[in-house]
Amino acid sequence: MSRKTNRKDGTLPPSSYQFILSLMILAEILVTVVVSLILSVVMNKVLGLNFAFSLVVWPVIISLVIGSILTFFISKIFFAPMGRLSRSMRRVANGNFKINLETKSRIHEIRDIYNSFNLMVKELGATEILQTDFVSNVSHEIKTPINAIEGYTTLLQDSSLTDEERQGYIDKILFNTERLSELVGNILLLSRIDSHAIQASPSTFRLDEQIRKSVVLLEPKWSEKNIEFDVDLDNIEYTGNEGLLYHVWNNLIGNAIKFDPIDGFIRLRLKREKNEILFTVDDNGPGIPAGAQNHIFERFYQSDSSHKSEGNGLGLALVKHILDVSGGTVSTENLPEGGCRFTVRLKIK
Repeated sequence: MSRKTNRKDGTLPPSSYQFILSLMILAEILVTVVVSLILSVVMNKVLGLNFAFSLVVWPVIISLVIGSILTFFISKIFFAPMGRLSRSMRRVANGNFKINLETKSRIHEIRDIYNSFNLMVKELGATEILQTDFVSNVSHEIKTPINAIEGYTTLLQDSSLTDEERQGYIDKILFNTERLSELVGNILLLSRIDSHAIQASPSTFRLDEQIRKSVVLLEPKWSEKNIEFDVDLDNIEYTGNEGLLYHVWNNLIGNAIKFDPIDGFIRLRLKREKNEILFTVDDNGPGIPAGAQNHIFERFYQSDSSHKSEGNGLGLALVKHILDVSGGTVSTENLPEGGCRFTVRLKIK
């Protein structure tokens, strides 16, 4: 009796294999009883053995034979794949994330387990690489400002310094202290988002007012470079995590200020388009190199090494991560007239 399947992968549903296994057990019992009775009668007539004795012995012998054969096939079908999985799991536990299990089994559960195992190993491997790179980059980024602070503090011990030189060293120490504080703050925020430690606490607030507050907060930086702003923000209310989105505007506008030239110009736009909110920030900086546009939102990536002293490569990564968990997107493009544009899209809730 054949059982048809509608599955595209050619496997039978779980209930079919349970039914087949039950039939195999019933068949073993039936065959054992029938064959035992026949052999008992034959052996009794041919060899003259006691029928009662044969009726006890032969079922045991036949049951052992049939049971051994069925155990062999069941072990090959069910337990051999589990043995491979167990050995592979031990290898993964020892740090080998390059394992990929394949099976020709038509048992749906085994195929599912193998697919889930391969997916798990792939994710663990990606996490391992990310963690290794993250620790390496963090240690380097933290070491740089600490070394600078240590060096300028040592120079301050020189009693022959002028007041102007002493103030210059103090300013350098404060600058690197701020860099270190910003780096640690961004790392902690990324870690909290990754571990879902930040609880979803949506509130309704004005996006345009939040963006204006970011511009005001960054006033010392853009005033120092004499940058002008062209701001056109629609009055838009949004429901989301207000604290997290503040980091988005602060990082994007701060990034535009950092790369905009002295006496530069920054354009901010916020408007509603159908079922989404669109925010753009344009600067007049050098733009983003073509090879860097695919990596600009990666952690610790900095396309221009000459600006490494001005940042830690976490700002844009933080922007993307926050928008990912908020259901939004961020993209960048170079403008024909020079500079670049960052575009944020948020779904209207």
